[in-house]
Amino acid sequence: MEALGAIDSTADGSTKRFRAKRDAILAAAAQAINEQSAKGMTFADVARRVGLNTTSVTYYFKRKEDLAAACFDYTLEQLQAMLDEALIEPTPQARVARYLALNMDRLARIQRGEATSFAVLSDLRAMEEPVLGRLMNGWRDVFRKTRSLWGIGQTRAHTDLYGARAHVLLENTFWLPIWLGRYDPDQYARVEDRLMAVFAHGIAADGAAWTPALLDLAPAEAEPGREAFLLAATRLINELGYRGASVQKIASQLNVTKGSFYHHLDAKDDLVIACYKRSLATITKAQRLADAESGDHWHRLSSAIATLLDFQFSDRGPLMRTTALSGVAPGVRSALVARSNRIARRYAGMMSDGIAEGSIRAIDPLVAAQALMALQNAAFDMRKWASTMPRDRAIAFYASTLAFGLFDDRVLSL
Repeated sequence: MEALGAIDSTADGSTKRFRAKRDAILAAAAQAINEQSAKGMTFADVARRVGLNTTSVTYYFKRKEDLAAACFDYTLEQLQAMLDEALIEPTPQARVARYLALNMDRLARIQRGEATSFAVLSDLRAMEEPVLGRLMNGWRDVFRKTRSLWGIGQTRAHTDLYGARAHVLLENTFWLPIWLGRYDPDQYARVEDRLMAVFAHGIAADGAAWTPALLDLAPAEAEPGREAFLLAATRLINELGYRGASVQKIASQLNVTKGSFYHHLDAKDDLVIACYKRSLATITKAQRLADAESGDHWHRLSSAIATLLDFQFSDRGPLMRTTALSGVAPGVRSALVARSNRIARRYAGMMSDGIAEGSIRAIDPLVAAQALMALQNAAFDMRKWASTMPRDRAIAFYASTLAFGLFDDRVLSL
């Protein structure tokens, strides 16, 4: 499949027009995927966005799946290009700083109308074979290249730790468009500096230890079977996206009929909302239990983080990924995102109190809170990685990426 802009550049006007129109279609399709998911994107919507009719779009891409795949290919290519540029830098910290700067510059250009967004990869797993296999290979190449920002691991433990760092870095740059819009473009440079400070030095004050308490998140199940139902649905939606996780697939996962689905919920939108509310309630419970802990605010914050990572890595998990909300009605989505923002502000409040008492580094708590939201939101994707080591080690490795920063190896001695 040709990458965006890979068509031979010649003096022939028709070739230039073809390429320009194809690029416009890809940009419009990426916007549609980000708003509605790859499954929800339609040729009619893409055509409307670029001022064409549907037949004109099919001239460039015969099937909707071809168009979605081309969008994902472009995203992977852009990530590879940014990583290649970052890898020129001489040290891990300089490479991460360069990669972050390239992402911030891209988002600033989008804000100024000089560039268009590329498609987020949350729906990639919902693609069908054989395209799925090729795209997943491309994603694994991106992950390995990101991990190489820290060099070659001297031991298996180093490789495991670098893998955690790569995942948290990637997820934070994917998360940026979710919250960066709260800042004016002239503040982007400041945000970049504050986020890089968290990456470089972490949240905990100098000398802080990693001794969190795992808090009891056991649910008080109101309806027999409902927790298991929501758990299975959350896993499938996280893996396949809102539209990729059909009612039939969810029912099959539980070995029940579709009729049993409608015993629990009236419609699929109700299912996504129920799953997301379950996740938000779990996070809020962890925060409240952490607030009730004795000790300083770093101990309380680290206990909340460790508890939620334990949940994500265990059979009780996962939490619903925010990207699953792309298929929900805008009004409902706004209400759920608002609740998610309150959770982020609660983290910021815990950090502000910790900064005042000296147990947390003097960081920007609002920026650091969003970094934590990205970490906990995506941890479920690392469950296979976590299963290769003791749970407490997996939690410590993954949490250390923001607790102590992306370049501190003290966690290797735990």
